[in-house]
Amino acid sequence: MDQQDRDEIFSKVIRAGKRTYFFDVKATRSEDYYLTITESKKVFDMEGNSHYEKHKIFLYKEDFDKFARGFDEAVGFISTIKSGVDVTDSDATSPQSSYDNVEFEDLGESK
Repeated sequence: MDQQDRDEIFSKVIRAGKRTYFFDVKATRSEDYYLTITESKKVFDMEGNSHYEKHKIFLYKEDFDKFARGFDEAVGFISTIKSGVDVTDSDATSPQSSYDNVEFEDLGESK
């Protein structure tokens, strides 16, 4: 198995209007998996020349569950708001409630 085959295990491309999202599962040398999420958008400069603007997130296996829970909670919150449900009477969590007591020192800690 060569370097490229070992590094990239799975790739999924999502085209969404002007943006393209890439979900790439890769492996480290020690065969641990991680996910890169890349947003790519074609932009034009003042002269009309195009280039791609990319933003990338590296998500490591120890953070998969936390990331998925946070993502699901945020999407659920949006779905609840969009459905017209009164969030004051539902189980939806306000975006601030779970972060009220976060200190900058906490950001580096694993919870």
